[in-house]
Amino acid sequence: MNEISYAALLRLHADRTPEAPALTVVGGSTRSWRWLVDEATRTARHLLDLGAGEGDMVTIAFPNSDAFVITTVACWFIGAIPQPVSSKLPGRELEEIVELADSAVVAGVEPERAVGRASLPPDFSPDASIDVTPLPDAISPAWKAPTSGGSTGRPKLIVAGTPSTHDPDAKPAFSVPGGTIVMPGPLYHNGPFVWTVEQLRTGGHAVVLPRFDAVETLRAVEAHGAETLYLVPTMMQRIWKLDEEVRNRFDLSSLRRIWHLAAPCPPWLKEEWIRWMGPERIYELYAGTEAQAATIITGADWLTHRGSVGRPSAGEVKIVRADGTDADPGEPGEVYLRPPEGASTYRYVGADATSTDDGWETLGDMGWMDEDGFLYLGDRKKDMILTGGANIYPAEVEAAIDRHPDVVSCAVIGLPDDDLGERVHAIVHAPGSLDADALRSHLADEIVRYKIPRTFEFVDEPLRDDAGKVRRSMLAQERVQST
Repeated sequence: MNEISYAALLRLHADRTPEAPALTVVGGSTRSWRWLVDEATRTARHLLDLGAGEGDMVTIAFPNSDAFVITTVACWFIGAIPQPVSSKLPGRELEEIVELADSAVVAGVEPERAVGRASLPPDFSPDASIDVTPLPDAISPAWKAPTSGGSTGRPKLIVAGTPSTHDPDAKPAFSVPGGTIVMPGPLYHNGPFVWTVEQLRTGGHAVVLPRFDAVETLRAVEAHGAETLYLVPTMMQRIWKLDEEVRNRFDLSSLRRIWHLAAPCPPWLKEEWIRWMGPERIYELYAGTEAQAATIITGADWLTHRGSVGRPSAGEVKIVRADGTDADPGEPGEVYLRPPEGASTYRYVGADATSTDDGWETLGDMGWMDEDGFLYLGDRKKDMILTGGANIYPAEVEAAIDRHPDVVSCAVIGLPDDDLGERVHAIVHAPGSLDADALRSHLADEIVRYKIPRTFEFVDEPLRDDAGKVRRSMLAQERVQST
């Protein structure tokens, strides 16, 4: 292993292929490797002037943009830790995160939102007169520090357990070396951040959408001949629900790997994508931002293990009964993960891990493993609905609702009920004339009667964010408080 710093690696790409494309933000310009490294060097010098340095966190609140990527690279150039957050964070949550991170600089916000710290404004670009001579080599003690609010809304930082070093001869896990990825997801989320950075580490080209759009995602794949595409199930569904003529208008033959992750994928939707794109191009990954362990499954393996998220590709996975003992194959329980021996994959700031004495940890997911070692997931333990003595998994009901052609997104939650303990309540985003009776009729052919929601609520806004995430506990709490 011959690891070098990210700073040295990215400068190496700029020296070898200065005019090759490194970054395109759809709707803007395609930027070369020389441009990216020069702009990042200028920004790095500016960050140093603002007081950031080795080991400091820099909170990055830019939306998907040149500025987001430039500032991230600039952090590595000075040994700082990029700490990405949503550009839409409310003030209180931003303040809590900045306090946890003790951020040296808050990038992408007006000064009054920087909580008394140095800042870069939303329209920041480095002064063209700043020297682009390479800075002394630097290594960030952690290469990223994304956030997670979980279902409680209380933020925590998940600080990577590895520094900003990489073996330039290492085979990438997710992308084609020197190839092109189309990234429609928000870069502040861990998956989009990781996939984009890996493509840049190979000297390739990252094509980033400002925000997800089904047609523009397909158009970007065709326009740039992308080999890799990152999606979440919400994106897959919106693409699939395009008119067939629109969906088939674009040449997607360049694609070699279509990755999906971050949320459960309804089996019907996965089957449609496998039929459309072919099983050899569909890949799914299950892991937490903490990266204790990960499973991967190909489309071909999924067809023989329908509903699985794969076998461990890193670390270990096991299922644990409620009494703390290991479950047998086929027996449901809580999913526990353990990193490879001696590996340190993360540390929390603002929370404690749920772990055992021998290194096993849980993210709260429920599931089971088959005799072949393939993992199957239920819902998170906290999201399960207990109604009339029956356990109901929201994801199963949501998948059935999503099959209705007029539904854009939905969330299923449990609400207090004097008779049943909890009743199943569906919140549905379906612009148009869809009503509860039509949905009940649809669901009668999809799921057993007791799983059909007792009540329906129709809303005008999407229920999942651009990364496909939904906070069911928050939605339930809001509705309980309003009654």
